[in-house]
Amino acid sequence: MTEEELKKILRHYKTGRLPEKELIKRLKAPGYESLGFATLDHHRQLRQGFPEVILCQGKTPPQVAAIAARIAHRSQPLLATRAMPEHYRAVRKKVRTATYNEAARTITANGPAKIVPGALGTILVVTAGTSDIPVAEEAVVTARMFGNQVETLYDVGVAGIHRLISQSVRLLSASVIIVCAGMEGALPSVVGGLVEVPVIAVPTSVGYGASFQGVTALLAMLNSCASGVTVVNIDNGFGAGFAASLMNRGLRPR
Repeated sequence: MTEEELKKILRHYKTGRLPEKELIKRLKAPGYESLGFATLDHHRQLRQGFPEVILCQGKTPPQVAAIAARIAHRSQPLLATRAMPEHYRAVRKKVRTATYNEAARTITANGPAKIVPGALGTILVVTAGTSDIPVAEEAVVTARMFGNQVETLYDVGVAGIHRLISQSVRLLSASVIIVCAGMEGALPSVVGGLVEVPVIAVPTSVGYGASFQGVTALLAMLNSCASGVTVVNIDNGFGAGFAASLMNRGLRPR
């Protein structure tokens, strides 16, 4: 059940269109649905502001398509991450409005209503290099599905720090900044030392052998000397986009 669905039910009860017995029945209805291989949490949006997100990794295309169809049937925003083309083809047969972002490996449908400029602050997604863009795009898609204004600033790593400094106006105007970096993972510390807003560091598995598939960047970010830097897991663009959305929502003027 979404917040809008709950409001609609209460409006109908208030105006007499919904009997008390039916109201109680609907409110007592379980907030989950079993598909055998998955149990969908339909009250997730009511509790957290966004419905359950599908992690396609480890799931077959028919499984992803079945879950996506149930979410879309309730007119809830659909977001699936780590999706391969075969996942998308299966989903598209059941959800005709679904779209695929190849770089982010995401499937989306029933996106948020048109974003009102100024309603929320801007989330800025930054990458150290071009190779970090796939992880960054996952964060971008996630944050936009939450209704945020999102801008990107790609390939401004410490190997050419002047590229970052020249964009100081954009850095200082953002409400939340997501920084994706592999190799030694130094960029979030630099950004954290320049701004007064939350910085979410995303270590990526980009780099040569001693990067240990992102472990080196992860440890460097956890040991950042810049205050206010929060770190998510390796390649977790989705987690960064979700956290940035919650932070941005908390900054909304009351």
